[in-house]
Amino acid sequence: MRIISICPSNTEIIDYLGLTPQLAGVDDYSDYPEEVNSLPRLGPDLSIDMDKLQSLKPDLVLSSLSVPGMEKNIEELEKRDIPHITLNPQSFTDIADDLLTVGRACGIEGHAIGRQREFMDTVNRLKDIGAKVSNPPSLYWEWWPKPVFTPGKINWLTELSEMTGARNIFRDVELASVQTDWEDVVKRNPDYICLAWVGVQQDRVKPEIVKKRPGWNALDAVQKDRIFVLEEALYCRPSPLLLKGAVKLAGLLHPELYHMEQSRME
Repeated sequence: MRIISICPSNTEIIDYLGLTPQLAGVDDYSDYPEEVNSLPRLGPDLSIDMDKLQSLKPDLVLSSLSVPGMEKNIEELEKRDIPHITLNPQSFTDIADDLLTVGRACGIEGHAIGRQREFMDTVNRLKDIGAKVSNPPSLYWEWWPKPVFTPGKINWLTELSEMTGARNIFRDVELASVQTDWEDVVKRNPDYICLAWVGVQQDRVKPEIVKKRPGWNALDAVQKDRIFVLEEALYCRPSPLLLKGAVKLAGLLHPELYHMEQSRME
């Protein structure tokens, strides 16, 4: 098969299933695994070059509604009658289901069932460890600084927080993504601040920026210097890479509990 992925999370799902050798092209932002760097690039995920995509004669294109604005690409795929499937994961269970969906579409259902089982086994092990933390710290996740966006209850990072023995401070908001403000974060007073700005390289995210916000110097997380600058690829994409992100964060929060999982991931 000739497969095309038009967003990073789909590219990572394809890799988890061992299908990277069948990739014929990817969007500009796909950066994992390393092998995709040699593939034809089709433009940013929200403005895919459909003429170039069609010229690659794909047997299957993977799109995803987890990327806001992807709808116009999907409409164009339908208009051109290009075979495609559209994913929309918001949870770890959704990601597991997508592994099977993609596996079936690519004719490797048996292998996909095995990988799905491995994925959920890791998820459940992490959840079991996280449930043992008696006083889970609170986390404030920041996806974007201005305006401020943070994940709400219906999001994989709320689930990931619990897997790492912690709690998302915006888990009470029944949304996938919440536009909030600096004052609201101050009221909630998180134990830790997790900065993972979408599309921004890790070395360009500076903790000093948030320390200068009005009232933030009084936050427990700021006073105790508990600000994590995290790799966007491990937290902001609904793919199996989230497991690596979960283990990495859990190792920072509770290293004594998660040392076995850290060894598994190395």
